[in-house]
Amino acid sequence: MRATRTSRSRPRTRTRPRHDDAVVGFVVAVDRGRYTVVVDDVYVTAMRARELGRKSVVVGDDVALVGDVSGADGALARIVRIEERRSVLTRTADDDDTTPEGRLERVVVANADQLVIVSALADPPPRTGFIDRCLVAAYAADIEPLLCLTKADLAAPAEILDYYSTLEVPHVLMGPDTELTPLLKELRGKVSVFVGHSGVGKSTLVNRLIPSAHRAVGVVSAIGKGRHTSTSAVALRLPEKKESWIIDTPGVRSFGLAHVSADDVLHGFHDLVDGTAACPPMCEHLGGECALDTWVAEGHADARRLASFRRLLASRDQTST
Repeated sequence: MRATRTSRSRPRTRTRPRHDDAVVGFVVAVDRGRYTVVVDDVYVTAMRARELGRKSVVVGDDVALVGDVSGADGALARIVRIEERRSVLTRTADDDDTTPEGRLERVVVANADQLVIVSALADPPPRTGFIDRCLVAAYAADIEPLLCLTKADLAAPAEILDYYSTLEVPHVLMGPDTELTPLLKELRGKVSVFVGHSGVGKSTLVNRLIPSAHRAVGVVSAIGKGRHTSTSAVALRLPEKKESWIIDTPGVRSFGLAHVSADDVLHGFHDLVDGTAACPPMCEHLGGECALDTWVAEGHADARRLASFRRLLASRDQTST
C-alpha cells in the first residue's frame, strides 16, 4: 500500500524568505496581537509573521511589512522583520512576574530619543524617588532626559530644581495657561516618551499638545494618588511636525531597574567617568575602596555630583516610589 504524503511529512528548511518587496513602517500601537503601523502616512493593521519567533514587537519599532499595506478596512499585513533598534527603554518586571532565572526585563518602547519625566509640583507632590529611577533608566538606555514640571500655578519649582541642579537635567515648567512653545521646542524632530505617575497631568498635557489624541484624564484622590487612566502605550504625531512623535505610556506605580549596572548610570556623569579608572575590579562605586572619593577630593569633580550619582545607584534597589 502506497503511503500518502501529508503536509506534516514535507521536509523542513531553515531558509527564510528575503522579503525584498517589504516596506518599512513605524509601530504606533499594540493591541491584543494586532499592531498599528504607519507607512507613508497610511495607518496599517498588521500581525506578526511566524518567522519572528518570540521576538517582541513594541511601540516605536521600525518594522518590515509584506501583504496588504493599503490601510483599507479589513486589510491585514504581516510583520516579517524588526529593524535594528537605535535605543531600547527597559524596566525590570514586578516581583510577581518572575521566572526561575529571576525577574523579567521588559522593553517599554524602542527607538526613543528622549524620556520626558512628567512630575507635578503639587497635588500630588513631586516624588523624587520615581524621578531618580526614570533618570537611571534614561542613562542606561542612552537617551536624553527632560524634566517636565506641571501644575506650576500651585507651587514654586525652586526646591525640586535645586535638588536636581547637579544632574544638569533640562527642564520645562507647565501650568494650565502656560505657552506650549518651550516644550514644543524640546520635542521637535524627536521621538519622546512621556512617563509619570497618574494624576500629575500627563494626559492633560498630551491633549494640549495633540487635541485629537483624546487621552483619558484622571483625578487625584484624597490621599494624593492619581487614578490610572491610560492603559497602553501609543505613539502620537505632533501636528504639523512630521518627524516629531510623543509616546504616551500608562500611569506607572513602579519602574524596576534590577537589570541596570553601575556603569549604565555612570553614562549620565561625564565628569566622573575618568575617576573610575583607578577603581578596583567590579566596583559598585558606592564607597569603600571606590576611587571616586579621591577624584572628588582632588578637585576633579563636585562632591554634590558624586552624591547625586550614588543616590541614583541606590535607587535601583527600590521597587516602588
